Amino acid sequence: MRVDLFDFDLPEERIALRPMEPRDHARLLRVRPGHLLEDHHVYDLPDFLQPGDALVFNDTKVIPAQLEGIRERSGNISQVSATLHMRAGPDRWKAFLRPAKRVKQGDRIRFGGSGDTCLLGALDATVAEKGEAGEALLVFDFSGPALDQAIAAVGHIPLPPYIASKRAEDERDRTDYQTVYAREEGAVAAPTAGLHFTQGLLEKIKAKGIEEHFVTLHVGAGTFLPVKADDTADHKMHSEIGHVTQATADALNAVHARGGRIICVGTTSLRLIESAADEDGRIHAWSGATDIFITPGYRFRAVDMLMTNFHLPRSTLFMLVSAFCGLDTMRNAYDHAIANKYRFYSYGDASLLERLEFHGNAELS
Repeated sequence: MRVDLFDFDLPEERIALRPMEPRDHARLLRVRPGHLLEDHHVYDLPDFLQPGDALVFNDTKVIPAQLEGIRERSGNISQVSATLHMRAGPDRWKAFLRPAKRVKQGDRIRFGGSGDTCLLGALDATVAEKGEAGEALLVFDFSGPALDQAIAAVGHIPLPPYIASKRAEDERDRTDYQTVYAREEGAVAAPTAGLHFTQGLLEKIKAKGIEEHFVTLHVGAGTFLPVKADDTADHKMHSEIGHVTQATADALNAVHARGGRIICVGTTSLRLIESAADEDGRIHAWSGATDIFITPGYRFRAVDMLMTNFHLPRSTLFMLVSAFCGLDTMRNAYDHAIANKYRFYSYGDASLLERLEFHGNAELS
């Protein structure tokens, strides 16, 4: 499909720079087939769910994966930024370097350089490989838990570029840019739909008889990359590591067997569940890297509803929600959101989407 079909104009003032307080007071646009739009708040979510339904959350935890360093070669010193995006081993990460042209394979980069990080005050790495679009494989001098400790000490929260370009990261972001149920370290970006949940809202959901299940997809920096191709067929998704346990797969299959619905909180949990589901909609235990790219025409296998934030124009995530609800429906929903001053992107408001059914090439509402 043509990428320009997913373009729209978004006023700068609609980009949220801080989350709503309390988190569950963010607005929630309910989107149903037939272009039915309703304005609510996130705390209203339990009203739209039924006993026996199941919410699926991504429990990944954001790490301070933005590193600032110095590359020295033949007496010449250059500043280099690295955004870690996928772990490739106990001592190595795939990363996006900026500016990438200053770095060659074999170069050494020193990140940090002050404090008592691993008793040395710095974190050193070798550029083992260079790939396309500024990607590189970094092999660090530390491994395992020691490397994790060093990254936590010298790294910064990698705010999305549309926020970082307007303000600097601060201590508040270390809490704001983390879900209340985060527990599995490894993400570079937050599963942002989950940022709206409070412990109080989770308790109300549980009290209504709605199940809560957790999967893990370590969101990578590739989620921020724009689609530069003119056609979706020419866009390459970056892989992300995810896990679905057998117990979770069995529980979600049981939800469908009794007539309940599976509601994914965030596109990350949806992409993982769809990766783990077979063509008959049965979910299996799953572990590994997924680069699933969902565009209109994709037949969803297992997910019935999706809660997600408002996404960038021409982004893979706007393509995904257009596949879920229909492009016309989502363009109408986003026009409504902009006109009614909804807040967009990672710290913005949310939408609750009901899946549009497909039969052949005809969209059925």
